[in-house]
Parts: sequence; C-alpha cells; structure tokens
Amino acid sequence: MLSLLKAVPAGALFAGAAQFGFAAKAIFIKLAYVAHPGLDAVTLLALRMLFSLPFFLIMAWLARRNAGAAPPAPLTRRDWGFVVLLGFVGYYLSSFFDFWGLQYISAGLERLILFTNPSIVALLSAIFLGVRLTRRVGLALLVSWFGLALAYWHDLAQSRDTEAIIGGAGLVLLSAFCYAIYMLVGTGVTRRIGSTRFTAYMMLVATLFVLAQFVIMRPLSALVLPWQVYALSVALAVFSTAAPVWMMAEALKRIGANDASMIGSIGPVITIFLGALLLDETISVLQLLGAALVLAGIAMISVGRDAPVAPQTPVTR
Repeated sequence: MLSLLKAVPAGALFAGAAQFGFAAKAIFIKLAYVAHPGLDAVTLLALRMLFSLPFFLIMAWLARRNAGAAPPAPLTRRDWGFVVLLGFVGYYLSSFFDFWGLQYISAGLERLILFTNPSIVALLSAIFLGVRLTRRVGLALLVSWFGLALAYWHDLAQSRDTEAIIGGAGLVLLSAFCYAIYMLVGTGVTRRIGSTRFTAYMMLVATLFVLAQFVIMRPLSALVLPWQVYALSVALAVFSTAAPVWMMAEALKRIGANDASMIGSIGPVITIFLGALLLDETISVLQLLGAALVLAGIAMISVGRDAPVAPQTPVTR
C-alpha cells in the first residue's frame, strides 16, 4: 500500500484528500443535527465559521507575507465591493442555504445538487455573458440534470415527507446558484488581487455576516449544546473547510485544474457511501445511476474542448 501511495503524484493525493474533506462536510452537518435535534442551520453555521476564523486570519497573513519583496497592491473600493458582495452571496448565502437544506434531504442528494455547479455556470454564462452553448454542452446539461432527477426521485421514494424533500432540494439548489454567481463574478477579482488574498478576505467577510445573523436571530443560550456538536463543528472547520481549501490549492499548482477536477468527481460517490455507512442512508440502483449520469454530464462540460472555460476562482467547498 505504501509503495502504491509513493507512485501516485503528490498533486493527485492532495486533490483526493481535499475531495474527501469536502465530501465529508455534509456528513458532519447531518451528524450534528442528529446529535442535537433542536440544532438549526443558523447556530451550526455560526459555530463552523467561528472555529474556521483563525485559519482565515492565518491565510490573510500568509498572503501578505508570501507576496515577495514588493507588498501587494492595496485593494480599491471596487475590489472591496466585490469582496463584500461575493463573501455575502458566494459563501454566506450559499452556505446558509446548504446547511438549511441538509435538515431535510440526504447527504448524497445534497452533494449531487452542488456538483451540478459547472452546468449552472454554463447556463449563466450563456444568459449573461453571451457564451454560446455548443451541442456537447447542451447534451451534457441534459445528461447531468436527468441524473439529478433520478437521484431526487430516489430521495422522494425513500421519504414520507415529500414537502420536506422538495423544500430541502430547493434550498440546496439556491446554494448552488449562489456559488455559481461567485464563480462567474470572482474570476476577474481573483486575477487582480490574488487567489489566496481574495479567498481569505472573502471568508472573513462571510464570517462577519454569519456571526451577525446569529447575534440577531438567536440568544447566546443557543450555544448551550452537547459536546458532540462542538466536536463536529471543529471537524467541519478543520477537515471540511481549512484543510481541503489548502490541499486543493496545492493540487491546482501541481497538476492543474483539469486533472484536479477529474479527481473531484469522486466527491459525490464518497458522500453517498459515507452517508450509508454513518447515517444509515439507503443506496439504490436508481441513486447510483443518477450519480453516474451527473458525473458523466459534468465531465463532458469540464473536459470538452468546446465547453466554456471554467473560471479559475478559489475552491472553497
């Protein structure tokens, strides 16, 4: 086993480990809801961002320290406006809708919905940026969304509360749309101010929004929670936020975006099987078929020669 690991490029190992961390995010969230049935998305998200805050501060400090002899150019008002906007939409709203939706749907379905993000980016690019949808991309959209429909049908068939599944899936879909907006708008900002600095500042802005939401909507007594919730929140912050963001950045530097994105296709599969192992979520042929179609469709968008080029924005999920 050790010899096999040595034969695998370091970049691929970083990408695989990052995807495992991202895939485990939904599992940690669902386990926290199980550990304390009264827990809600507002409180859990606040705990996650609070425990992630030191890592974001270190990231911002490293961005300045590693800038070289010349200090990085200060952000303009326009840059700060985009950082605040994208921190609000791309991470605060996206994360809140995601955490909220996971109260109602399975971890596997949540991951598949989020994984359709490249198809949403392609659609938004066609609508707002005038990017032509080729036949390959059009077919990829049909394949991936048909696969998502099969996985969605699996959850509906397994649940006694149809309205909850519909509402939860809608919330996670809103999360995916918010993140797609972040990817589209964030490209130019990333190139101007640097990936690490942009990510750190955006996450700090999102943290402020999340903590402000908690202070406004919840009393401090809401933080009186079982130790298991705090342990899972720390796991969310370390293993599904800070560590995978850093590992994916290393993977992108070593093997490039195309190879890293192909390795990323294992994410939904990992979530589905972790959900079955740790949350007793059922796995059906319908769900696996749906997952395979979603992955196939996204692969067609990601590696197709005539597909729109994905914006090189930092990966934070």
